[in-house]
Amino acid sequence: MASLTVIDRALDEFFGVSAAGPDPGFSRFIPATYDPIHFDWRNTFEPGFTTLFNGLMLRGAEDVSTVFCSVFPAAEVLDEFLEAARPGDLFFTHHPLFIETGDPRGEPGRGFLPIAPDRIEAMRDKALSFYSCHAPLDVHPEVGTTAAMVDALGGRRMDGFWPYGAGYAGVICAVEPLARHELITRLREIFDLPYVDVDGGHPAAIRRLAVVAGAGYKVEPMREAEAGGAQAYVTGEIHDRIADDYGRGLLAQTKVFAAETAMALIGVSHAASEHLVMETQMPEWLTARFKIEVVPLAPSTWWR
Repeated sequence: MASLTVIDRALDEFFGVSAAGPDPGFSRFIPATYDPIHFDWRNTFEPGFTTLFNGLMLRGAEDVSTVFCSVFPAAEVLDEFLEAARPGDLFFTHHPLFIETGDPRGEPGRGFLPIAPDRIEAMRDKALSFYSCHAPLDVHPEVGTTAAMVDALGGRRMDGFWPYGAGYAGVICAVEPLARHELITRLREIFDLPYVDVDGGHPAAIRRLAVVAGAGYKVEPMREAEAGGAQAYVTGEIHDRIADDYGRGLLAQTKVFAAETAMALIGVSHAASEHLVMETQMPEWLTARFKIEVVPLAPSTWWR
C-alpha cells in the first residue's frame, strides 16, 4: 500500500506537470465538453487540475493499494474500474475525457465526450482517485506514449519532430530494414489489431520511421517527418474521421498529402497507440517505486 500524496507528487515531478503549464489540448476540451451539459467541473475537480488540466483530477482516500491504468475513461473501462477498485485506489489515464475518433472501416466519430456525471459521483462516493497525464506523457522521452511505441518497434531515437507542450510529440528513429507489408504485420501484432489504416507511398525498404502516438493527422508534421528522412509514418490516426467541419477539412488535407508522399502512412488507432504505455512502461515505473498492484484496463475495441 502507498500514499496517494506521495504517488501524486512523484508523478507530478517525473512528468513535469507544473512546469509544463496548462495542457494545450484539454485546457480547451474540458470546458468545451462539460460547459454545454452544465456540469460544474470547476468545483468538482481538484483545483490544480482545473488550472493545468493534468494531474490529480479527483482525490479519494489516502491509502492506495492498486493503480488501474488506461488510455481513455471509456464508460466500459470506468465501470470495470468501479467494480474492481477498493476505496483509495487510483485510476491513471492519458485522457481525462473519452474520445470517439471514428473507424476507417466503419462510422465516423463524435469527438470528445464527457465522463457521465453519475460515474464521477460513483468514484467520489467510493473514495477513488483519478489522475490524468496528457501532453507530459506524450512528450516524455523515457516513459511516454510515443516512447513506448518506439521501444516496441525496436527503434533507435534519431531526432524529435512536432513541437508540442514541453517537448516533441513525434520521434524519428532508425530501425532494421523492413518492407512495408512487414511493418504492417508487425504493427498488427504489437497492438493486437484486426486491421490498420494505410495510405501514402510504397517504399521498397524502411530504415527510418517517424512515430507519433495519437492524432497524427496533421500535414505539417508529416512533411517535417518526410524532410527528416522517414520512409514510413506510424501514428494512431493518419486521417481525422470526426464528423464535423474541422475533421472533414483535415481529412481532405491528409488525403491530398497521401497521394503525393513517398512515405507509407500507417494508423494503428488513437486508442491502441496511446494505451501501449499503460501495458508496458507505466506498470514498470509504478511498481519500481511503490508497493502497489498495477492493473491495465484496455477498452474492448480499438477502432471506434
